[in-house]
Amino acid sequence: MLLPILKRLAPAMLLAGCAATNPPPPPDFTSYVVIGEYGAAVARVLIDAPACPEIVLDQRGQPMTLRAPAQTIPLRPTPSAPADSKPAEFPLLTCEAALPAGTTSATVLGRKLPLPKAEPTRIVVLGDTGCRLQKSSNSWQACNDSAQYPFATVAAQAAAWKPDLVIHVGDYHYRENACPEGNAGCAGSPWGYGWDAWDEDFFAPGAKLLDAAPWVMARGNHENCQRGGQGYWRFLDPRPLLKGRDCNAAADDNVGNYSDPYAIPIGQSTQLLVLDTANTTWKGLKPGDVGYDKYRDLYRKLDALSQRAPRNIGISHHPLLGMGADRKADGGIVLLPGDAGLQAAMGSLNPLLFPPAIQAMLSGHVHLWQQASFSSPHPSQFIAGFAGTSEDIVPLPVQLPPGVTPAPGAVVEHFSSWVDGFGFMTMERRGPDQWQVEVHDLQGNIRNRCTLDGRRSVCEVAQVK
Repeated sequence: MLLPILKRLAPAMLLAGCAATNPPPPPDFTSYVVIGEYGAAVARVLIDAPACPEIVLDQRGQPMTLRAPAQTIPLRPTPSAPADSKPAEFPLLTCEAALPAGTTSATVLGRKLPLPKAEPTRIVVLGDTGCRLQKSSNSWQACNDSAQYPFATVAAQAAAWKPDLVIHVGDYHYRENACPEGNAGCAGSPWGYGWDAWDEDFFAPGAKLLDAAPWVMARGNHENCQRGGQGYWRFLDPRPLLKGRDCNAAADDNVGNYSDPYAIPIGQSTQLLVLDTANTTWKGLKPGDVGYDKYRDLYRKLDALSQRAPRNIGISHHPLLGMGADRKADGGIVLLPGDAGLQAAMGSLNPLLFPPAIQAMLSGHVHLWQQASFSSPHPSQFIAGFAGTSEDIVPLPVQLPPGVTPAPGAVVEHFSSWVDGFGFMTMERRGPDQWQVEVHDLQGNIRNRCTLDGRRSVCEVAQVK
């Protein structure tokens, strides 16, 4: 009787033996690629593990480097009262590895990473992607409603467009305060400046687009040191994470709130120039202010970088050459010019605000889409702050009234806008100086088409309805 019993048990014993030798599945993790100075690509992995994983480059494995450990950072001053703030918890390791030029394949724990192209021709531009939970402004966006917070849809549609590169013009993190009790629209949302809020605001909804292409990560005011700066330096900035520049201690904020511009070559003698404008103010800056001197220094370095190529496209979260609108108490509309702090500091060195080799500026901050082109020698301005955050809904005019200008001396020739609509912008190269710009909605439909030729741009539709 023993032999038949053993025969019946043998398959189960064999399966049990196989199960015992199978390795456990890898932990869940987030992966993406950021592009930094001179086009250097960096792979990042955020993971709950004892140590950083291995990265496989062209079939050869190597360890990733620890950029930031898992840690809880003590509470520091924020824009909110201490009762509405909390320490930032980062329970994951932030790991990274350089991707050498010419790398043909890169994987982490079996997952493929997107690789940079030396001459990207299809570029997605978007910004202002987080869900606004802010007590000071009594703003409680319905993060649980994909129609009212559609960044995941925007990211999926942008990924389906198959970009070579993604440019985020800043403001990733908006979940600053706890959702009020009884508010079903945001009930259960994480808040504060730690990993859980960053994940819900950016990494989880943006996952498909993070997998689709490398990213250029500009910094917005929501990532200054008082707000999401700790996460920005830990997760997004392409440069080394340095003690004192990490926004962990308020005493270091004059270092952590500012950083130098950098250049990214994209072929055909063209560069992207990335500016950190996180700590400017619409109230303006004056001589003697820390920001005034910092942004004058930024301009000088921007000017030097721009001279390395005949064509440049600038990226700054705050638009210097764009318009906003606000509604007055009496119901009237007031039009708002570009950022006063940057205009004061950079304008003190160049009344035209930008070096002549810059053909266009890509920005966010204003929660809408906009294009402006000038008969004066200013670069075109595009604003793509319409990818998820509560929209600006005060209408802009089809044409700006006489004498209304985003900056002193800027003479608007062509102006186009889309207010109260979510989506993303694309740029497709048509020549050394020429780009086709398209505005896409949540269904991927094209709502406007523009051409950029040198510094001049013009769109088919003046006001998207």
